[in-house]
Amino acid sequence: MPETKTYTGDCHCGAVKYEAKIALGEVMSCNCSICQKRGHLLTFIPAADFRLLSGEDKLKDYQFNKKRIHHLFCSDCGIESFARATGPDGQEMIAINARCLNGVEPTELPIKHVNGRAF
Repeated sequence: MPETKTYTGDCHCGAVKYEAKIALGEVMSCNCSICQKRGHLLTFIPAADFRLLSGEDKLKDYQFNKKRIHHLFCSDCGIESFARATGPDGQEMIAINARCLNGVEPTELPIKHVNGRAF
């Protein structure tokens, strides 16, 4: 089990910044319509382990299909560095795009491929 660390993350232009406590190990690559087009590598954490530092006013919300996930992207640069949702257990959670974490090399992370098109 990887060690839990506090990471910082941000969008491309730096307007949206956050910190997150993550035991960063395997990340998920999903082939659903949005993840495939955006190239996300996702890890999931409880909402209590996430803190938005700046950019609340820059976040735009996009929802589709069953509207369960709030895909939040920066209105300046268009990058979705995280999303908010409710997990299957009913708990609030954050989906972190590991590609937006500072000091993390995404190509070094183990990747689990998920068939999101099937859902």
